[in-house]
Amino acid sequence: MDHGAHDMAARCSMHMLWNTQIIDTCIVFSQWHIRSNLQFFFSFLAIVALGMLYEYLRVSSRDFDKHIAVKLKIQNGRRTPLALSRQSSPERDDEAEETGLLNGSRVARKQGFAVPPLYRVMRAVLYGASVGLSFFLMLVFMTYNAYLIFAVILGAAAGHYILSDTIEPNGPADKGMACH
Repeated sequence: MDHGAHDMAARCSMHMLWNTQIIDTCIVFSQWHIRSNLQFFFSFLAIVALGMLYEYLRVSSRDFDKHIAVKLKIQNGRRTPLALSRQSSPERDDEAEETGLLNGSRVARKQGFAVPPLYRVMRAVLYGASVGLSFFLMLVFMTYNAYLIFAVILGAAAGHYILSDTIEPNGPADKGMACH
Protein backbone atom coordinates (compact mmCIF):
# COMPACT_ATOMS: atom_id res chain seq x y z
CA MET A 1 0.00 0.00 0.00
CA ASP A 2 1.42 3.33 -1.05
CA HIS A 3 0.98 6.02 1.58
CA GLY A 4 1.82 8.85 -0.75
CA ALA A 5 5.54 8.30 -0.26
CA HIS A 6 7.51 8.56 -3.42
CA ASP A 7 10.79 6.92 -4.05
CA MET A 8 12.96 9.98 -3.51
CA ALA A 9 16.36 9.68 -5.10
CA ALA A 10 19.18 11.09 -3.02
CA ARG A 11 20.39 14.40 -4.37
CA CYS A 12 23.73 16.10 -4.26
CA SER A 13 24.13 18.59 -1.48
CA MET A 14 26.03 21.77 -2.28
CA HIS A 15 27.25 23.91 0.59
CA MET A 16 28.84 27.30 0.17
CA LEU A 17 30.07 27.25 3.75
CA TRP A 18 32.56 25.12 5.63
CA ASN A 19 31.00 21.69 6.21
CA THR A 20 31.75 18.13 7.22
CA GLN A 21 28.91 16.39 5.41
CA ILE A 22 29.71 12.93 4.12
CA ILE A 23 26.53 11.38 2.73
CA ASP A 24 25.09 13.05 -0.40
CA THR A 25 28.26 15.00 -1.07
CA CYS A 26 29.05 15.28 -4.76
CA ILE A 27 32.63 15.83 -5.79
CA VAL A 28 32.94 18.04 -8.87
CA PHE A 29 30.48 15.95 -10.95
CA SER A 30 26.97 14.75 -10.10
CA GLN A 31 28.19 11.26 -11.06
CA TRP A 32 30.73 11.35 -8.21
CA HIS A 33 27.95 11.19 -5.65
CA ILE A 34 28.88 9.87 -2.20
CA ARG A 35 26.15 7.62 -0.84
CA SER A 36 28.03 5.80 1.95
CA ASN A 37 30.91 6.21 4.38
CA LEU A 38 32.91 3.63 2.42
CA GLN A 39 32.48 5.59 -0.81
CA PHE A 40 33.59 8.71 1.00
CA PHE A 41 36.67 6.91 2.35
CA PHE A 42 37.70 5.75 -1.14
CA SER A 43 36.97 9.20 -2.56
CA PHE A 44 39.18 10.71 0.14
CA LEU A 45 42.00 8.34 -0.86
CA ALA A 46 41.46 9.16 -4.56
CA ILE A 47 41.78 12.90 -3.83
CA VAL A 48 44.94 12.32 -1.80
CA ALA A 49 46.31 10.39 -4.80
CA LEU A 50 45.35 13.25 -7.15
CA GLY A 51 47.21 15.70 -4.89
CA MET A 52 50.25 13.44 -5.05
CA LEU A 53 49.87 13.16 -8.84
CA TYR A 54 49.87 16.95 -9.09
CA GLU A 55 53.16 17.08 -7.22
CA TYR A 56 54.53 14.31 -9.44
CA LEU A 57 53.61 16.29 -12.57
CA ARG A 58 55.17 19.44 -11.14
CA VAL A 59 58.44 17.72 -10.23
CA SER A 60 58.51 15.75 -13.50
CA SER A 61 58.03 18.95 -15.47
CA ARG A 62 60.88 20.65 -13.62
CA ASP A 63 63.16 17.61 -14.09
CA PHE A 64 62.24 17.34 -17.77
CA ASP A 65 63.17 21.00 -18.26
CA LYS A 66 66.55 20.33 -16.62
CA HIS A 67 67.06 17.29 -18.85
CA ILE A 68 66.27 19.32 -21.97
CA ALA A 69 68.59 22.13 -20.86
CA VAL A 70 71.49 19.73 -20.32
CA LYS A 71 70.86 18.01 -23.64
CA LEU A 72 70.68 21.32 -25.52
CA LYS A 73 73.82 22.57 -23.79
CA ILE A 74 75.69 19.43 -24.86
CA GLN A 75 74.33 19.61 -28.42
CA ASN A 76 75.28 23.25 -28.76
CA GLY A 77 78.77 22.68 -27.37
CA ARG A 78 80.48 25.69 -25.88
CA ARG A 79 78.52 28.22 -27.90
CA THR A 80 76.69 30.79 -25.85
CA PRO A 81 72.93 30.39 -25.64
CA LEU A 82 70.72 32.31 -28.00
CA ALA A 83 69.20 35.49 -26.63
CA LEU A 84 65.46 34.99 -26.78
CA SER A 85 63.58 38.25 -26.90
CA ARG A 86 59.92 38.77 -26.24
CA GLN A 87 59.89 40.36 -29.69
CA SER A 88 61.11 38.38 -32.65
CA SER A 89 62.54 41.17 -34.79
CA PRO A 90 66.14 40.49 -35.88
CA GLU A 91 67.10 44.15 -35.50
CA ARG A 92 66.85 43.83 -31.72
CA ASP A 93 69.07 40.75 -31.35
CA ASP A 94 72.17 42.76 -30.52
CA GLU A 95 70.57 44.68 -27.64
CA ALA A 96 70.94 43.33 -24.11
CA GLU A 97 67.65 44.73 -22.88
CA GLU A 98 64.50 46.23 -24.29
CA THR A 99 62.17 48.97 -23.19
CA GLY A 100 58.82 48.03 -21.70
CA LEU A 101 55.86 49.06 -23.84
CA LEU A 102 53.68 50.68 -21.19
CA ASN A 103 56.01 52.02 -18.56
CA GLY A 104 59.25 52.67 -20.44
CA SER A 105 61.27 50.58 -17.97
CA ARG A 106 64.14 48.40 -19.13
CA VAL A 107 63.35 44.67 -19.21
CA ALA A 108 66.12 42.10 -19.25
CA ARG A 109 65.79 39.71 -22.16
CA LYS A 110 65.50 35.98 -21.66
CA GLN A 111 68.58 33.91 -22.29
CA GLY A 112 68.54 30.26 -23.25
CA PHE A 113 68.56 27.73 -26.05
CA ALA A 114 65.77 27.41 -28.58
CA VAL A 115 63.68 24.37 -27.64
CA PRO A 116 62.96 21.97 -30.52
CA PRO A 117 59.26 21.46 -31.40
CA LEU A 118 58.99 17.89 -30.05
CA TYR A 119 60.30 18.96 -26.64
CA ARG A 120 58.01 22.00 -26.70
CA VAL A 121 55.02 19.71 -27.30
CA MET A 122 56.09 17.39 -24.48
CA ARG A 123 56.58 20.35 -22.13
CA ALA A 124 53.17 21.75 -23.14
CA VAL A 125 51.48 18.41 -22.44
CA LEU A 126 53.05 18.21 -18.98
CA TYR A 127 52.12 21.83 -18.29
CA GLY A 128 48.55 21.36 -19.54
CA ALA A 129 48.08 18.24 -17.41
CA SER A 130 49.43 20.09 -14.40
CA VAL A 131 47.16 23.10 -14.93
CA GLY A 132 44.12 20.89 -15.56
CA LEU A 133 44.74 18.85 -12.43
CA SER A 134 45.34 21.97 -10.34
CA PHE A 135 41.99 23.41 -11.45
CA PHE A 136 40.28 20.10 -10.71
CA LEU A 137 41.75 20.09 -7.19
CA MET A 138 40.62 23.70 -6.79
CA LEU A 139 37.06 22.57 -7.58
CA VAL A 140 37.37 19.81 -4.97
CA PHE A 141 38.55 22.45 -2.52
CA MET A 142 35.52 24.56 -3.40
CA THR A 143 33.16 21.91 -2.04
CA TYR A 144 34.07 23.58 1.27
CA ASN A 145 34.09 20.09 2.77
CA ALA A 146 36.68 20.00 5.54
CA TYR A 147 37.55 16.36 4.87
CA LEU A 148 38.05 16.89 1.14
CA ILE A 149 40.10 20.03 1.72
CA PHE A 150 42.26 18.03 4.09
CA ALA A 151 42.61 15.30 1.42
CA VAL A 152 43.92 17.84 -1.13
CA ILE A 153 46.39 19.27 1.38
CA LEU A 154 47.47 15.83 2.58
CA GLY A 155 48.06 14.66 -1.00
CA ALA A 156 50.10 17.76 -1.85
CA ALA A 157 52.15 17.47 1.34
CA ALA A 158 52.74 13.72 0.96
CA GLY A 159 53.69 14.13 -2.70
CA HIS A 160 56.06 16.94 -1.83
CA TYR A 161 57.63 14.91 0.96
CA ILE A 162 58.14 11.86 -1.25
CA LEU A 163 59.22 13.60 -4.46
CA SER A 164 61.06 16.74 -3.35
CA ASP A 165 63.91 15.24 -1.37
CA THR A 166 66.56 17.62 -2.70
CA ILE A 167 66.91 21.37 -2.93
CA GLU A 168 68.96 23.54 -5.25
CA PRO A 169 70.40 26.55 -3.46
CA ASN A 170 70.79 28.60 -6.67
CA GLY A 171 67.82 27.19 -8.55
CA PRO A 172 64.50 28.92 -9.11
CA ALA A 173 62.08 28.86 -6.21
CA ASP A 174 59.31 26.31 -6.59
CA LYS A 175 55.92 27.90 -6.70
CA GLY A 176 54.12 24.90 -5.23
CA MET A 177 50.50 24.04 -5.74
CA ALA A 178 48.62 26.70 -7.64
CA CYS A 179 45.59 26.76 -9.87
CA HIS A 180 46.95 29.55 -12.09
